[in-house]
Amino acid sequence: MGMFYEEVKERLIRYARVNTQSAHFSGTWPTTHCQLDLARLLEKELMEIGASDVCLDEENCVVYAKIPSTMKGSDAESARPIGFIAHVDTSPDASGENVKPWVLENYDGSDILLNPEKKIVMRADEFPSLSRYVGQDLILTDGTTLLGGDDKASISAIMTMAAYYCAHPEIPHGLICLAFTPDEEVGGLAHTMDLARFGSPVAYTLDGDHLGWYEDETFHASGALISIRGRSVHTGTAKGIMVNAADIASAFMHMLPPAEKPQYTEGKEGFFHVVSCDATCDQAQLYLIIRDFDRDVFEAREDFLKECVQTLNDQYGPETVSIEITEQYRNMKEVLQNYPELVADLKRAISDVGLTPVCEPFRGGTDGAALSFRGLPCPNLSAGYENAHGRFEYVPIQSMEKNVEILLRLCSIFAGTAD
Repeated sequence: MGMFYEEVKERLIRYARVNTQSAHFSGTWPTTHCQLDLARLLEKELMEIGASDVCLDEENCVVYAKIPSTMKGSDAESARPIGFIAHVDTSPDASGENVKPWVLENYDGSDILLNPEKKIVMRADEFPSLSRYVGQDLILTDGTTLLGGDDKASISAIMTMAAYYCAHPEIPHGLICLAFTPDEEVGGLAHTMDLARFGSPVAYTLDGDHLGWYEDETFHASGALISIRGRSVHTGTAKGIMVNAADIASAFMHMLPPAEKPQYTEGKEGFFHVVSCDATCDQAQLYLIIRDFDRDVFEAREDFLKECVQTLNDQYGPETVSIEITEQYRNMKEVLQNYPELVADLKRAISDVGLTPVCEPFRGGTDGAALSFRGLPCPNLSAGYENAHGRFEYVPIQSMEKNVEILLRLCSIFAGTAD
């Protein structure tokens, strides 16, 4: 066991037990008030470890803190500030209530019985990532909820790093700025994060699968709400009168390219994804997400949906179908290509702790994508969790340990003391 093993383990277990599940279309900010429970806990812990400028913006559910520079003289002037950001919410795709984390030590590569009572088993042949972690210690669930390693594994690593520096002021480092944000899983995009209060001109988000992976490129992303007005009458007298909104919703979905869905795409291939469909004869609503790495292709996708709506209106009558497209985030590569040193420093830190950096275009988004376009360049470091957003999520404790080492190394690189 490494020096950070027990701390990252206990932190993730403690944080995972706090329900912070966010929600689509709640109409409130944050979308669920339970996220404030973890935000308040982090505020308390940051004060206890001795961080400075600790502040919880209760209205916006953002926690801020700083670890002041320990550099002196001319060294202090050359040290660059650095920031780290993680999100407190967990995905609404699986329950985050009453999470029961437990530790499987020295995983042997076989199937894992998560819940003897309900006979829930995580099968090694269905989850090939397990083979990477033979001999390691895994934090798992009881198979009825997600774990919340996305993104609480990141919070655990950041807090462990912060506690270490606060306990060892003799270690030279520059200014370190921290922020924990809400509602990333439902498109919050850290839009209420106060960049002046945060205090660093650059930062790294921590989010994503697979230890040692990093991202400097994301999808362009929008959401599309399709609203359909039907006309409901008794089925016995419906001929020539009824307009079935459920039928129109089905027709719309059949207009989408069948191969351009998440389950059939990879790499830089874009897609349309129907997140939800609520349909009756009288009215229907569909919510889709639109994704692509190429801006021109992405904009063509948005135009295609508008054309589909027009086609249906031509068939069923004007204003039968309407569409509202909302921008979510854009490909952060467009910003980060102007800051190559941020990615170079991240790759160096990953390599310096004995890992091989792996970069893959991120088939998702991070708060850093939106923050980059707001003027805070934010490459992303993987948190090291696996099978996020589902009941078979798990986090290798050794991955969180290694992420602490990466963060410490990054801080030393920014301080100019890594050599």
